[in-house]
Amino acid sequence: MNSLERILAAVGFEKTDRVPVIPQIFGHAAALCGMRLREYLQDGELLARCQLKALEHYGHDAVFALMDVGVETEEIGSSLQYSDDAYPYVKSFVLSNIGGLDSLSSPDPAKSGRMPELLKANSILRKEVGDTALVVGCALGPATLAIQLVGIENALYLAADDPEAYSRVLDFAANVCITFGTAQIEAGAHLPMLFDPSASPAVVPPGFYRRHILPRHQQVFSAFKQAGAVANWLHIAGPAVGILRFYPEAGVDIANLDFCVSPSEAISRLPRTCLDGNIKPLSFVIDEPDAIAAESARLIDAFRDRGGFILSSGCEIPPDARPENISAMVQATRR
Repeated sequence: MNSLERILAAVGFEKTDRVPVIPQIFGHAAALCGMRLREYLQDGELLARCQLKALEHYGHDAVFALMDVGVETEEIGSSLQYSDDAYPYVKSFVLSNIGGLDSLSSPDPAKSGRMPELLKANSILRKEVGDTALVVGCALGPATLAIQLVGIENALYLAADDPEAYSRVLDFAANVCITFGTAQIEAGAHLPMLFDPSASPAVVPPGFYRRHILPRHQQVFSAFKQAGAVANWLHIAGPAVGILRFYPEAGVDIANLDFCVSPSEAISRLPRTCLDGNIKPLSFVIDEPDAIAAESARLIDAFRDRGGFILSSGCEIPPDARPENISAMVQATRR
């Protein structure tokens, strides 16, 4: 059973030869290869080569064509602040005035900014691994992209004071998400991870998610499946317990669990959804390999009778993680 077969079997609650393991290695791949993060985030071929090197080094089950959360908003018109060894952040938002929404156009993934580089990364990774490992792209979710277009304070005020205008921003963001995610599937990704941290109950209450965000997640995931995604993977970090019950309705096949969500809570709310997680990302920096191995074994045991589980980190493994800690998690699935 190869890595892709193993993951798809877990998604379908079928028997696997071992628990699939997907450390969420993004920028850490650059650090592992001795490259500056800024270079990694702008060069699709370099990103792909670093991901392949990480796959060879750790022996896990997936590679990620993922840069940072600023790719989409930058191409729409927001300004990012870059540095050599940290992820860029939004310095100025393109929609300082909501009236400017009508003048925005959805970026063309084949031509706009760093998007073609990310498509190149997807293509290289799929060519190299074929259908032996999962190639994961990334599309920023509607809630998060909307905030990156107008700013979080303005977005929340807009949702409260002018829901119709806020819905228009969300619809625009969902369309960008669909266009970019579909392009990644066409370029070679088996699936694009829908990364929507601003949909977390740490940011908005569950009722807000149900009314405003759930319909857009349904739209996005339906489009991804029609484009050929092998599964729908939703990544919402933080204390997501209050919205887990909506995931099946959204069309989620793989639900990411952050470290603050216990396996028992997730299992009770998502009995037939594949779960991935949920080792605390900072643990890969500060803990010892024995602690990572023990936590991995605890999680494997928690899902032993249930199945439908992918051992993973709760969110991105920090770029400065200790390689021996990532190896400890991966090796735990071999025991």
